[in-house]
Amino acid sequence: MSHLTYYNYEGYGQKAQKDFGYSQAVRVGDIIECSGQGGWDRTTSQIPSDITAQIEQAFENCAETLRTAGASFKDVFAIKSYHVGVSDDVVEIMVRCVKRFCGGHQPVWTLVGVASLAWEEMKVEIDVRAHVPVEGK
Repeated sequence: MSHLTYYNYEGYGQKAQKDFGYSQAVRVGDIIECSGQGGWDRTTSQIPSDITAQIEQAFENCAETLRTAGASFKDVFAIKSYHVGVSDDVVEIMVRCVKRFCGGHQPVWTLVGVASLAWEEMKVEIDVRAHVPVEGK
């Protein structure tokens, strides 16, 4: 599939590629699709127990994934977030982060409550899609 370009950030991204066989992002034409990002520390893979810290780190991990693939949150047009234990507090934290990371634009957003995620300590996973025109087109 030569028309696909895959990206992995240093630390956890490269570890996931090696250990689990998946990439953190893929570019298909003008679209960059990011794998779901949890609140893990990209160096140690540790996940904090605090939900605010998890959500904020998940957004930071999305930002790093986008940067590695040549994009940023200014290019994001869609966000999906998956949450174990949706509450008003969780929604409030998410809204604050969406506004902080996306700035002046308002991507579409789907929030989904789930029974569990990849690891027991994970309470949030966020994936984003970005539009970055191919140069010369």
